[in-house]
Amino acid sequence: MVDWLSPATIAMQSQIFMRFMHALLGLYLWEWAISLDFDWLFISGKRKFRWPLIFYFANRYLLLGAMIGIAIALDSFTEIDCQSIYTFNQLSGQAAVGLASINLSLRTIAVWGNNKIVIGGLVLLILGHWSLILQGVLLKAQWSPELSTCLITETNNTILAATFIYSMVFDLIVLLLNVWKLGFARTGAAGVSMKSGSNLAHLIFKDGLIYFFIAFLGNVIATVFMVLNLNPIMSVIFNVPSAIASTIVATRVVRRLTNYGTNGPEV
Repeated sequence: MVDWLSPATIAMQSQIFMRFMHALLGLYLWEWAISLDFDWLFISGKRKFRWPLIFYFANRYLLLGAMIGIAIALDSFTEIDCQSIYTFNQLSGQAAVGLASINLSLRTIAVWGNNKIVIGGLVLLILGHWSLILQGVLLKAQWSPELSTCLITETNNTILAATFIYSMVFDLIVLLLNVWKLGFARTGAAGVSMKSGSNLAHLIFKDGLIYFFIAFLGNVIATVFMVLNLNPIMSVIFNVPSAIASTIVATRVVRRLTNYGTNGPEV
């Protein structure tokens, strides 16, 4: 039986956590780099900026900032203020998860043709989600002279688990709304019929549902380890891959729909 709270186990998992975060940083930097041309079209003014892209850019760059912050905390050779940098990392990462859900919700609103009931329900879900995200600092970290790195020493698993469970339920509701409208209803967004073989409906149905499932699965894994509460490191080790998975799929949805036609993300 593994003693999850023993110093030796925590020291070993700290090394695993460090290597895992570096691998995830490489993954996210690769995703960011291959899609930078899309961002540049709007930054340079070559394509018209529309308001839904506010959430897209905030989602991408808040998570990028959080990943860089994690790398700084793990790779610093001199003592730093671990609590401050992990506070930034936690708030930026949580915000990225919330923004990913908003990006997926905007897509769902488009699919439902701006249905007022769907819009009202999703807005309430978004407000509830952010009320959890903005709860404040949910972890404590301190400098370890032995390992020459920042260590997470304490986590508020109750709020963290509640946030990820809410994200999981939120993404499931959005997934079901899309399945219903695109798979079972006769007409989709703007009256587009799935049975008519619409290219837009096919794009949303084939790619979108896969993306939603990935985001949902990432939140499930993170939630399970937070509920188990084995130790401070194991409780949060899958939070970052969950945030990355949600962000990648949500921003890809935005890019796919924006590139589909000339109406941008409001298509």
